[in-house]
This record gives sequence, structure tokens and C-alpha cells, in this order.
Amino acid sequence: MHAIENDDLTHLHGRSLLKEVDLTKQEFLTIIDLAARLREEKRTGTERQRLVGANIALIFEKASTRTRSAFEVGAHDQGAHVTYLGPEGTHIGQGESMKDTARVLGRMFDGIEYRGFAQDSVEILGRFAGVPVWNGLTDQWHPTQMLADILTMRDHVDKPLDRVGYCYLGDASNNTASSLLVTGALLGMDVRIAAPEELWPSSDVQTIARELAAQSGARVHIGADVLGGVEGADFVYTDVWVSMGQPASDWDTRIGQLLPYQVNADTLKATGNPDVKFMHCLPALHNTETELGRQIFDKSNLTALEVTDEVFESAASIVFDQAENRLHTIKAVMVASLGS
Repeated sequence: MHAIENDDLTHLHGRSLLKEVDLTKQEFLTIIDLAARLREEKRTGTERQRLVGANIALIFEKASTRTRSAFEVGAHDQGAHVTYLGPEGTHIGQGESMKDTARVLGRMFDGIEYRGFAQDSVEILGRFAGVPVWNGLTDQWHPTQMLADILTMRDHVDKPLDRVGYCYLGDASNNTASSLLVTGALLGMDVRIAAPEELWPSSDVQTIARELAAQSGARVHIGADVLGGVEGADFVYTDVWVSMGQPASDWDTRIGQLLPYQVNADTLKATGNPDVKFMHCLPALHNTETELGRQIFDKSNLTALEVTDEVFESAASIVFDQAENRLHTIKAVMVASLGS
């Protein structure tokens, strides 16, 4: 394995990434810098393999497109081998406890990725595996998405991160909103949430964010007002309102509650920023080209939910930059943890 020159990664070697607050501000930015360098190497054909011979387990209790692809391609690019452990075909969580699973896999693999439901599951893996464990998503936190998002923001603004403002609109009770709130607070950014009060981040998450903001100088605002939330923002961010498998009987209530928070052309105009960018962690319900999109249209006569197709396909949309940056930042996490 080969180290990346001029980067002090020793403090990250052997470390797990279970949630955003596992990292200091400087550690977070170190991974971002490393990701940018690995991205440049890949694009210029100068990438050197730093994980040759490493074996990595990928545990997926939830379906995935970007996370799985990023871990697999990133590992292969760096010379590592991956073993995919899907929701079927293993004993995880049913015939074998997560604690026992951790102690088995830790003796066979050099690193473990987990994408699933309970944060406790990835915490147990991290406690008992004896090797680095990376959270690919849980119901509470989404740290690898945050690394990609901040790299993407940095790519699209010409000012320090502590002068960057972003607003998340919609269902703010989910993992993406919680992670965006805490990450912005960690990095000293101007982070806003605009959502119905009953869908705000939990009080525990708000407390974490405000404590971090007190240390970093971040500006944290949570409210129900769309116009006040987006004013002056550099980035407007949203996520899905309903998911496949969610009871259709809940859709009308959820959609009625969140329709005022849809990101559309008027939302972007309300920022007052002609250079504002739109972000979404994907997949997005912006048209009727998916099964779920067609079901919602048949039930609600809406062609889009959290973002209109006009915005999604506009020049302001940087969602596919985000998606690509999942690869580079996840690769950076693995190199920082396992590289030598």
C-alpha cells in the first residue's frame, strides 16, 4: 500500500466512521481534501493503488445504488477486494446477533461497510469488529453522504465554507436532514432547516447541532418559513417525502403537509441568489418515469413531489456532481482508514 504524499492521515488510520461527530472539523476537511486529490488522480489516469490486498465486507440491509457502487468501484480502483452481504443469504440479525457477526467478520476482513436501519447496529459493529467500520446509512445518520455534499458545495462556491449558507426543505425528521444540520454546525457554516414543526429534527439532534455551533461559530436556524429559510442561500437541498413500501394511505397527509416546501422555480428565485444551486441525495420523485412516481400521479395528480422536473433538470441542479462525489469521498474514507 502507498501513502498519499503530504497528507497526515495517521490520526485517521484504523478509525471507524459511524456518525459525523466521530470526526473533528479538521478531520472532516482532511478527508474532503484527500477525496479531491483522488478524484483528480482518477480523472487524469494517474491513480495509484493504496489498498492492494485489503478485503472489505459490504453489509446491505437496505437497497442501494450510489452507496454500493461507490464502495465497490472505489475499492476496486484502489486494489481492494469486496464481498457483498445482502439482506438475504446471511444470518445477520436473524440467526446471528450483530455482536457475533462483528467478531466473525472482523477476523476475515480489513474493513466493514454497513447500510441498514438501526444506528445501534453499526455502533455494535464498530465496537466489536476490531477493524474500521463505515456507516453507509442508518435511520439516524448518513455521514458518507455528508462528505460528498460538502465536497460538492466546495466545488461550486468561491468562498470559505464558513461563509456558505444552505437550506434544507421538506421532511426534516430524516437522517439526511439530521446529518446536514450537524455537519453544518461542525464546520461553522450557515445551515437552515425549513419544515413543518412536527417534522423538525429530534430535540437530541438539535442539541448536538447547537453545541457544535457554539464551538465553531456556525449559524443554525430551524423554522417553518420557506422564504426566510432560503433567503440568501447558496444551496437549496431536499429529499424524498414518501418511499416505496410506505402505506399509500399515508401519502395524502404527507403530501399535503409538505407541498408548500416543494423546491420549484419560485423557491430558487426567493433565495435572491442568481447562482444558487439545487442539491438532492437521490433518488428523487421529479417526474412520473418511476413506478412510485406513476402511483403518486394516479393517486394525487402530481407529476413531481419534493422537486419539480424544471428545477431538477436545470443548470442550477448539481445532483449528479453529488452522486459522483460519493465515489471519491467514500474512496477517501477507505484510504484514510486502511492505507499505509
